[in-house]
Amino acid sequence: MSKSDIGKVDLVVVNKSDASMSLMRKGKVLRRYKIAMGDRPTGHKLQEGDQRTPEGRYLLDYKKSDSAYYRAIHISYPNEEDRLRAEALGVNPGGQIMIHGQNPNSSLTPDEAQRLNWTDGCIALKNDEIDELWRAIDTGTPIEIWP
Repeated sequence: MSKSDIGKVDLVVVNKSDASMSLMRKGKVLRRYKIAMGDRPTGHKLQEGDQRTPEGRYLLDYKKSDSAYYRAIHISYPNEEDRLRAEALGVNPGGQIMIHGQNPNSSLTPDEAQRLNWTDGCIALKNDEIDELWRAIDTGTPIEIWP
């Protein structure tokens, strides 16, 4: 199967502990990528600026073709539970968590960048991988982000 013909996926699964993203259809892994996350990848995102990637089940709810990081797909964080938790803690839950491509201003190669956690809590892929994900998902595709 070439990178351009995996077809549509019905679930995206992120495993933070092994820094991977799997594209799934009917329970089968079609593709797996190495990801970069925020500087503090352990634990669920609690508030804006904590450098964490949320954990739980969300939706990929819109695509942004004019992202500063090549392309971006928005994750529907915060959900109601996230908002209630942040309210109880007296903090802002943050938002604008995306899956996006590489930083065009980085001096690192894409392979070097993927070995580091350099985002503010987003999930980064190489540009060719975000292109493949872009084609493989429809708006509303679920994403599960595991610890």
